[in-house]
Amino acid sequence: MNYPEFPAPAERTAVIDLAAIRHNVRHLSHVVSPARVMAVVKADAYGHGAVETARAAVSAGAAWLGVAHISEALALRTAGITEPVLAWLHTREAEFGEAIRANVDLGVSGWDLEEVVAAARELEMPARVHLKIDTGLGRNGCPEDLWEAFVGRALAYQEEGLLRVVGIFSHFAVADEPHRPETDEQLQKFREAVAVAEDAGVDREVRHIANTPGALSRPDAHFDLVRIGLGIYGLSPFAGQTSAELGLRPAMTVKTTIAACKEVPADQGVSYGLHYRTQEPTTLALIPLGYADGIPRVATGGPVQVDGQVYPVVGRVAMDQMVIDLHRTGIAGTPDSLVGREAVLFGGEGQPSVDEWASAAGSINYEIISRIGGRVPRTYIDSDPRSTEGDAEALPIALEAAPESTTAPEGATDPETHAAQAVEAP
Repeated sequence: MNYPEFPAPAERTAVIDLAAIRHNVRHLSHVVSPARVMAVVKADAYGHGAVETARAAVSAGAAWLGVAHISEALALRTAGITEPVLAWLHTREAEFGEAIRANVDLGVSGWDLEEVVAAARELEMPARVHLKIDTGLGRNGCPEDLWEAFVGRALAYQEEGLLRVVGIFSHFAVADEPHRPETDEQLQKFREAVAVAEDAGVDREVRHIANTPGALSRPDAHFDLVRIGLGIYGLSPFAGQTSAELGLRPAMTVKTTIAACKEVPADQGVSYGLHYRTQEPTTLALIPLGYADGIPRVATGGPVQVDGQVYPVVGRVAMDQMVIDLHRTGIAGTPDSLVGREAVLFGGEGQPSVDEWASAAGSINYEIISRIGGRVPRTYIDSDPRSTEGDAEALPIALEAAPESTTAPEGATDPETHAAQAVEAP
């Protein structure tokens, strides 16, 4: 499919650079090799568009795709995407039969095992399942004390031809804080759970526990597969480390055009609650994006770039709009008026960052990008359509955050060797 080199003019848009997604997948694939990458495209690919992101990620070498809900996996299949897809969050209303029919792998950790088996029996078609162990996050996942029995149930169903145990997995709780000891504890519990399963007779294809921060800071957690979410969108999971420092390129740019520009006197209140008042005569510019578009209502101070200058949002963010103070006069109603000028909320190099908006909102970058709503059209560009699978550069990563002493599990890359490869490779 061909994409325009530049987006068509739009009142407001989220521009998604597919070349950035490909770059990030290739870079992270190099970092975690020989483990493979699962590109996590749940929540409409964190707001980037699941189908287009999945295609870009697969073209750059992602071996698997990951989603939360079966409905998300089925949407990928409907779009013609045939790569392995894992869905891991279910309710009793989940379409297990449709998932099995569409060759979607299913994460299971308790009651859902029997539901999957019932669907497989009715279809006379075996399900592909990944058994999840709760190693400390406290969400879904089989409790440790029930794990051996859970594995036994799964193997009994496998003997009946109702399923195939494809993988064993878990999820980190604090890998974005690399020096916390809980990650070591989770890894130990995961290794023990894998050993229990293998001793019981599980012949798994993949083991996976690492998310983006785990992939970047814990080589000993790579195992066979890593689940990369935030990283493929070019954002850093670590406080104090930027995307660029991790070798990542932000893929989303959110922008609009200024809707109004007017001069006001000193002591002019701005937006609901009048919590901001101008200190002197000035010019206010209206940005036609608000919390109905996914901009957090509390994000006063979020940066907006106009003509290379960054202005913080003043007053409350409203449903459809927000205001910046230009701190100058004499431009409204003149040829120098900013009406119609491009206003960038966040993007890549040289533009405000998602992290600045997250800070203004008291939130995290994951939330900012995934909140951008459907009223903001996605426009897909390809800043480097000539790029090929071998183009990725090996850039510095967060390996300094890894523990000084780690023991790699069987099948994982040695941490010291891997760190050298990641930094020194051409």
